[in-house]
Amino acid sequence: MKLYNIKNTEEFFKVVDQCKGTVELVSTQGDRLNLKSQLTKYITITNLFSDESMISELELVAYDPEDASRLVEYMFGTDKYPGATTP
Repeated sequence: MKLYNIKNTEEFFKVVDQCKGTVELVSTQGDRLNLKSQLTKYITITNLFSDESMISELELVAYDPEDASRLVEYMFGTDKYPGATTP
């Protein structure tokens, strides 16, 4: 799944932390990085925000169906996640 225009990274990572299973970030080279890892979070934030004020696009893999639903809810900016923006 792809998420777009993430302006509030703190809220995004809170949603990732709520996920029960593994959530992976797929790099442009096809590598998969576990977003629940603190080291990966710091690397991701550093790389994605080097020149931008928001994350324009992320490709994620969520293995648990509930986690996928949680991320979709975040992506579409439901009341549950007020910091989210719609694409």
